[in-house]
This record gives sequence, C-alpha cells and structure tokens, in this order.
Amino acid sequence: MPDFNLSSVVVSKVVDARGMSCPGPLLEAKKAIGMIHVGQITEVQSGDASTKNDLPRWAEKVGHEFLGAVSADGYERLFLKRKK
Repeated sequence: MPDFNLSSVVVSKVVDARGMSCPGPLLEAKKAIGMIHVGQITEVQSGDASTKNDLPRWAEKVGHEFLGAVSADGYERLFLKRKK
C-alpha cells in the first residue's frame, strides 16, 4: 500500500456510483479508467459493500493498482491508478 494520504491524492476522474448495486460500480470503474492516461488516478464512490472487495481483485487481475479506500458519509471512496 502506498504511504501517502488518500484524501489528498490528485484524482483525474471521479465516478459517482453511490446509487448503484453490484456490478454497476465495477462497470463504471472499467469505463472511467479507460478515459484517463497511464499514471492517473480514478476515484470510485460506492455505497455497495461488495465494491470494496471487487475493485481490488479486478484491478490486480487486469494490471492496474488499487491504492486503497477512504470511508465517507455512507459510502466508500476507492482509488485506482491506471498502470497500462
């Protein structure tokens, strides 16, 4: 895990998937990461509990980096770095 504060990460794309249930947040993350450049970061906002498990597994499987998650008011802010 990175040793920096996720709350202060510079995000290139924010995906608001708070009203979606699985697999909506993951599908939105897939679309969003394709819209940013390698090295940039996408923030996925999700209220679906399974996203916190699904997103890191998907990122590892396809070669991106899951940076971590921060709890917000009723949802999670999850951060992905595009690696390829």
